[in-house]
Amino acid sequence: MSRKRKNTEPIRISGLSIIDIAEEGKGVGKADELVIFVDKAVPGDVVDVRLVKKKKNFAEAVIETLHTPSALRQDAFCSHFGTCGGCKWQHMQYSAQLTYKQKSVESALQRLGKIDVSGIEPILGSDQNQYYRNKLEFTFSNKRWLDAADMAEEAEGRQMNALGFHVPGRFDKILGVEHCYLQADPSNQIRLKVRDYALQNNLSFYDLRNHEGEMRNLIIRTSSTGEIMVGVVFAYAEQAKIDGLMEFLKTTFPEITSLQYIVNHKKNDTIFDQEVITYAGRDHIFEEMPLGNGKTVKYKIGIKSFYQTNSEQAYELYRITKEFADLKGDELVYDLYTGAGTIANFVAHSAKQVVGVEYVPSAIEDAKFNSQLNGIDNTIFYAGDMKDILTREFIAEHGKPDVVITDPPRAGMHQDVVDRLLEMEAEKIVYVSCNAATQARDLALLTEKYEVVRIKPVDMFPHTQHVENVVLLKLK
Repeated sequence: MSRKRKNTEPIRISGLSIIDIAEEGKGVGKADELVIFVDKAVPGDVVDVRLVKKKKNFAEAVIETLHTPSALRQDAFCSHFGTCGGCKWQHMQYSAQLTYKQKSVESALQRLGKIDVSGIEPILGSDQNQYYRNKLEFTFSNKRWLDAADMAEEAEGRQMNALGFHVPGRFDKILGVEHCYLQADPSNQIRLKVRDYALQNNLSFYDLRNHEGEMRNLIIRTSSTGEIMVGVVFAYAEQAKIDGLMEFLKTTFPEITSLQYIVNHKKNDTIFDQEVITYAGRDHIFEEMPLGNGKTVKYKIGIKSFYQTNSEQAYELYRITKEFADLKGDELVYDLYTGAGTIANFVAHSAKQVVGVEYVPSAIEDAKFNSQLNGIDNTIFYAGDMKDILTREFIAEHGKPDVVITDPPRAGMHQDVVDRLLEMEAEKIVYVSCNAATQARDLALLTEKYEVVRIKPVDMFPHTQHVENVVLLKLK
């Protein structure tokens, strides 16, 4: 029996009009009945594309020729754009980014949750769309990503060490970052000085495949109060080499508030189960948010702490959450997935009591500390799996809440948690989400007893497709 030879010639499509943006941030075009997702395409572009993956009803493609650039296009400001997996929408005007983020929220709620979005409020954009992150984590690797210019050079003597970000789809390849527009100074200077010191002192960069090497990760956190935390993660390094780098950082950057290091021999990069050694300064930095009337709430941030990575927009997100809750001062509030108690402590002065629940025990310790730090005595926090903590007995002990604030992870709420919310019938639920699709799924279930009365998207991450969304539900 003969078999036809498979045609390996790539499929190309000419004059494709880009008509939309998909949820993962790629441009969308249609050729006959085939939906084509095009990397780095902007609605309004007319392009020739080459398909890189084809399924029955859709395909993925890359641009070969840009015939007509969209009016929404702009020049990317970062030299690493296109290779780095970060700010994927730099080539689209910020106003257009906001338009498509709002549209993605509307689409998810309407399509997946059957929610009426006719009254949705305009998305709140970020005043700052460069240098807006307060935390970055960089990776050391002895397998640097090589661009076309690198490949044109002789391989012999080529520098293969890099400190930067993972290249999309390649866990073992790191893009050496020269300047990153995500975090304000002195973040770039610290990263470059650490890289240069490691190279000059022959500290080996980590091998992500074989799990060998001395230098593993670099964590930099900054705060709106001007404080700086630097954490260096080593793998197999002698103490003398660790001390040498840490002393270099201490003397070169005296402005560092908290200088710490970790020795991680595990095969994964997570540090939550690792000992943190403070080399100089405090083991934490502080963040502050305004509360109005000249008051602020202060948060302690450790190297393992969860805190929203856009400080300015985090305030706006919490302000909107509090506005939706419309607290009068006599309410019992449940704050589910409370993290380090950031929302709980932000709203506590406007409520009778706030009960916070969170899965991570160390985050709950931070939450309790943050209440003490601010002289807040009407919060109580519990650590454990939400579906196991939020029982009928728990509600009987603490009281039926007047308001529930819930800010779950991307996966949304467990069915048991949704069932418990329906059972306890709080007058209001304020649902904060970083994933409109799972939020829509949960809202569809909650509309059995609740109606959606307000929806407000908030942009926390300019130049990416990610968007936060706040929804107010009231008992019918």
